[in-house]
Amino acid sequence: MGRLSVNLCGIELDNPVIPASGTFGYGKEFNELYDINCLGTFSFKGTTKEPRFGNPTPRIAECTAGMINAVGLQNPGVEKVINEELPELSGFYHKKVMANVSGFSVEDYAFTCEKLDKCDIVGWIEVNISCPNVHGGGMSFGTSAKAAAEVTEAVKRVTKKPVIMKLSPNVTDIVSIAKACEEAGADGISLINTLLGMRIDLKSKKPVIANKMGGFSGSAIFPVALRMVYQVASNVKVPVVGMGGVTTAEDVIEMMLAGATAVEVGAANLVNPYASKEIIDDLPAVMKKYDIENLKDIIGGAL
Repeated sequence: MGRLSVNLCGIELDNPVIPASGTFGYGKEFNELYDINCLGTFSFKGTTKEPRFGNPTPRIAECTAGMINAVGLQNPGVEKVINEELPELSGFYHKKVMANVSGFSVEDYAFTCEKLDKCDIVGWIEVNISCPNVHGGGMSFGTSAKAAAEVTEAVKRVTKKPVIMKLSPNVTDIVSIAKACEEAGADGISLINTLLGMRIDLKSKKPVIANKMGGFSGSAIFPVALRMVYQVASNVKVPVVGMGGVTTAEDVIEMMLAGATAVEVGAANLVNPYASKEIIDDLPAVMKKYDIENLKDIIGGAL
């Protein structure tokens, strides 16, 4: 069997497969189905400074080869995550976990990351900069290289853990934003977050989602995600975590060839709760099929 392990920002993973934030909760529902310690790690539900109820319903719309969601970062807030969710998680998950953080100001991000920095179970902090900047007119932090760098610098000042900046694909130049994050001290880059999309109900003639638009994810976005991972990995020296439409072990190999050190699985977990486990189980056979002895050796192989 080929070797599946990879090293992400100085931490060894048994394999490169990581369920993406927002699709895996805090792990407990999935752990009832299988032992989630088989995962490389997972990125837990996006966490904010204060509790959030999220957006009004309906929040989900089905699409061909994908889905649109506008959940609105519903979460119990960082204090409850630290005091309740993470202690419960440590009872059944025995690896480092990736903390996903969202915010609506630079101060929000710094506050939440500083709190999570003190949690031993947290290995990496994945910073979602696709959130609207309330002090910057509502434009996402991730659409401006300057704003992305400001968040990166603020977070790096308050944590010693590896910081991975999660980028929005809803931009014209993903490379400039990735490089700005790297220059500001980011230890890694993860991409892509969801594409902006919408559906209209033909009977009511109104948008399906109450929020009108939402994040489009699923297998349909894989070629776009792969292209952006390739572009970013070609232009930064820090590790890249690839995601977007990943549904098979072959997709994982393709993402790694494009430059990803590790690969997140998102919407597939919502369709099939065993998706991440099945991808891990399938990896050795796919590696054998393509004469891959060690996954570390193929990272960036197509660059």
